[in-house]
Amino acid sequence: MSDTSFNTLEDKVDDLIQLCDSMKKENQILRDDKHNWENELKSLTDKNQLARTRLEKVLQRLKTLEQV
Repeated sequence: MSDTSFNTLEDKVDDLIQLCDSMKKENQILRDDKHNWENELKSLTDKNQLARTRLEKVLQRLKTLEQV
């Protein structure tokens, strides 16, 4: 293998290492984003359930008042 071929191969390996590092960082960012979205979804789902429960209680009170 000539020096030129070896240098070219070495450059390609270096490029692949950099690409791999870049993809690892991007992947971690995407995982963090996914985790944050999942937490936000859970929070919104909990708030929605709380609102639903409160509304059902209000409707039940209204039905009770109508019967009186």
